[in-house]
Amino acid sequence: MGKRLPGNYYRRPATELAWDLIGKLLCRRTENGIIKYRITETECYYSEQDTACHASKGKTERTKVLYEKGGTSYVYLCYGIHSLFNVVTGKEGFPEAVLIRGVEGYNGPGKVTKAMAIDRSLNGIDLVTSQELWIEDDGARPEYTAAKRVGIDYATEEYRNMLWRYIIQDGKYKAVQN
Repeated sequence: MGKRLPGNYYRRPATELAWDLIGKLLCRRTENGIIKYRITETECYYSEQDTACHASKGKTERTKVLYEKGGTSYVYLCYGIHSLFNVVTGKEGFPEAVLIRGVEGYNGPGKVTKAMAIDRSLNGIDLVTSQELWIEDDGARPEYTAAKRVGIDYATEEYRNMLWRYIIQDGKYKAVQN
């Protein structure tokens, strides 16, 4: 059984949490009960200087959630069709987040949110206290690989080439140390 991640977990930089969230359980309460899927792919978005980050243009009505304290959900509409779910990380006032790109059985951030009934009504909620959406740790420590982020052709070359995408490696898990 997993344990809900505490507030201080999320206060770390997205550059750390993006790989550390691999293997955690994304949990969602729906009208049919609680569903949980293991996170298999993430991407880091870090600061106004990161030209792939929505905050690169500064704080706006859309991006103000990115400036909240770590542990806040950032759900936005992509291409006017797909809700995409991000975990805001770090300290309040500094924009950074981790996009959940995949969970077991669902590859692609739009497929994740559709499978888990995550939509913009969940934007800005506190993942530490929410009864609708949260993340748990059950001790699984999968191996992962780092790669370039995808779908960010608009970013500068420097940020397009950052290895800030993390993908579970062949479903392999390291032994948990107690």
